[in-house]
Amino acid sequence: MTFFSQDIKFLSGVGPKKRDILAREAGIETFGDLIEYYPYKYIDRSRIYAIREMCGEMPYVQIRGSILSWEVYDTGKRQKRYVAHFNDGTGTVDLVWFKGGEYAYKTYSVGTTYIVFGKPSVYMGRYQFSHPDIDAADSLVLSEMGLQPHYLTTEKMKAAGLNSRGMERLTKALVARMPAVEETLPPFITAPLSLIPRDEALRRIHYPRNSEEMAAAQKRLKFEELFFVQLNIVRYVNRRHRMFSGCVFSTAGAPLHRFYNDNLHFPLTSAQQRVVREIFDDMRSGRQMNRLLQGDVGSGKTLVALLVMLIAVGNGYQAVIMAPTEILAEQHLATISHFLKGMDINVALLTGMVKGKRRREVLEAAADGSLNILVGTHAVIEDTVVFKRLGLAVIDEQHRFGVAQRARLWKKTSDTASAAVPHILVMTATPIPRTLAMTLYGDLDVSVIDELPPGRKPVHTIHRYDDQLAPLFANLRREIAKGRQAYIVYPLIKESEKMDLKDLEQGYEMLRSAFPDMRLSKVHGKMKSAEKEEEMQRFVRGETQILVATTVIEVGVNVPNASVMMIMEAQRFGLSQLHQLRGRVGRGADQSYCILVSSRELSEETRKRLDIMCDTNDGFRIAEADLKLRGPGDLEGTQQSGMAFDLKIANIARDGLLVQTARDMAQKVITNDPDADRPEYACLWQRLKQLKKTDIDWGSIS
Repeated sequence: MTFFSQDIKFLSGVGPKKRDILAREAGIETFGDLIEYYPYKYIDRSRIYAIREMCGEMPYVQIRGSILSWEVYDTGKRQKRYVAHFNDGTGTVDLVWFKGGEYAYKTYSVGTTYIVFGKPSVYMGRYQFSHPDIDAADSLVLSEMGLQPHYLTTEKMKAAGLNSRGMERLTKALVARMPAVEETLPPFITAPLSLIPRDEALRRIHYPRNSEEMAAAQKRLKFEELFFVQLNIVRYVNRRHRMFSGCVFSTAGAPLHRFYNDNLHFPLTSAQQRVVREIFDDMRSGRQMNRLLQGDVGSGKTLVALLVMLIAVGNGYQAVIMAPTEILAEQHLATISHFLKGMDINVALLTGMVKGKRRREVLEAAADGSLNILVGTHAVIEDTVVFKRLGLAVIDEQHRFGVAQRARLWKKTSDTASAAVPHILVMTATPIPRTLAMTLYGDLDVSVIDELPPGRKPVHTIHRYDDQLAPLFANLRREIAKGRQAYIVYPLIKESEKMDLKDLEQGYEMLRSAFPDMRLSKVHGKMKSAEKEEEMQRFVRGETQILVATTVIEVGVNVPNASVMMIMEAQRFGLSQLHQLRGRVGRGADQSYCILVSSRELSEETRKRLDIMCDTNDGFRIAEADLKLRGPGDLEGTQQSGMAFDLKIANIARDGLLVQTARDMAQKVITNDPDADRPEYACLWQRLKQLKKTDIDWGSIS
């Protein structure tokens, strides 16, 4: 057993009870877990403030003086408030305890010199410190204190004496016992990047003497985390390129040329042309393509997908496009069929609604090769679906599908004579910041359509309050009078579905009263699929003017005639979700509007979120802002990348340069040691093996 694998209960001050709380609340079970439980901030303990220097709102400070007197106040049944009047010769402040005051009263005596540390506030015109840290002045050497670490804790941890100060005592005891820590990065990585040794970093991250030591420790530990994530990714990419060959599409083919010359009645944007070239270069290279296609709502991703599917057909292969919902699959079918009108290309739909004879016909056509393009939902990955020669799989709104589901598309061809596997193109209308894409989807090449088709007018977005509905409804009525349609969306959050459903129902009744002469549709996730589908289709056909819905319409509804998106309780939506909802309008030639309706009581972060929506329509700017406001969230799990690491100190939003540096260094390692057998790189492969949590090779799956 190594030092770091020892159970945390054997650390002085822990024991079985605290061990259980640490494990349950903070995931700390071993010495190694504790040493990697990094501080989230630091307070400078090297300076003493004079009370007369205190002014306005101040951060944590420390003062040196003595207690003049105590006062004790009864505040209720068996409750007391203890107040110590503390003076440093320049002024007096109050030290206040609402809980545990009796201990302080018995411990800290009048006249003794103490150092008091805490966050001052003003009460009744006088500075006070609530529940401050107090140490005897002669027990602290300020020049050695440096920066005091602060640790995230929970209420249950605090109740067990494991507040930030308690965690500090534990880490201090652990660092004091800690043997020399083995290095995990070789000199050819640490030297050019000026990284301090791992042993020094782990000690200094908890107890830096100054900001320079803190920054050096953070840089080393952040880089190491990001480097091994990137090394894992590029190792998988390298392995996949060596293990799998892709179907070779050597020519653009007659179907593409005919479509481009006869059926496409408008020019592609330069971004679409660039992306098609990138994809075609992949598909004729001999290696399997795994590419992520990013493009904002309305940028023309479906047309790009059709063009590359026609390349597959022109080379004697079949193609499939998988969408997350039946309505989106049906819209893809309608769009593709419209584009291919008059061409001898067999296109079919396969969803849960396709049954009986029609389903058998589709399955037979896929198996005998007479079906060129299959459009469908999850139904296309069922065991009964087999293609004669599948060459390309397109996955729309890829975040709706798990890795394992996408992997099943690889095995959908009966062409066993070829060792080549189908090319994979995954598409998303949710822009992903570059540094996040490099980590979440680092095993995919990335193409970006960063240009909207000409003639599209940006959606005009405004923020209004829920006590301003009358003028908003008047404007909505004017839009509908022009023959337009509108969405009105209510939030639906799983934790409070009953409340949200009630909000939707009440909102629907309120809107029926406000618009008695108009036809309304209502859609929410609790409705049966057929019922929901019919309500959606009524709106698509123009039979209703207003669609009242939850976020089920976030993806998959294309109604060019809809010009208004009104989002009720907008403060309850994330930036990415708001942007997706806004993308449901602005699809026709008319000016469209997005109205964000919120209460007046908003946090600063929420106000920033709504302001960003009003300031820009650029999905990538919004995604960057969202990442900075909310953080990267859960980067792991098979639902996304399957790269099995936790980031304990690095932050994808703030450490973008380090992500790129880590990626470049990982690529150099793979280039120099592709088979992981050179002795000078052995420590890297050993460390990577220690960090891995799963043996599943998710990296070879797009």
